[in-house]
Amino acid sequence: MLGVLCSIPLDWYARRFVETNVNFFILNPFPIPRPERSSPLWQRVVELSGRLACPDDRYAEWAEAVGVSHGQLEPEDKQDKIYELDAAVSLLYDLSEPQLIHIFQTFHEGWEYESRLDEVLKYFHAWSK
Repeated sequence: MLGVLCSIPLDWYARRFVETNVNFFILNPFPIPRPERSSPLWQRVVELSGRLACPDDRYAEWAEAVGVSHGQLEPEDKQDKIYELDAAVSLLYDLSEPQLIHIFQTFHEGWEYESRLDEVLKYFHAWSK
């Protein structure tokens, strides 16, 4: 759930309904993919979001429960994990490449999305195989 909530695909969807704040009645009907726990994509989303959520020792116990390490990530490694998370969640939503491109193009007016989209597409293609 954490990985989906932190992804561009769900953020894009949420912006269609939310202007200033979100509450249970808005959030509850959002479409959340529910793959089998044996799904490699589901497992990877858990790993990525779990690791991204554990930046220091305060999260050591939680990181152990999730099965990830904790501590500060190098900025490039952190960004790569975010790109892969967006790609994996896109695939959990069963998005096509044109749909993913549309999400990035329409996410935010004036947003320079091209370099991020290129990186996400690398993971999207790798996971699509």
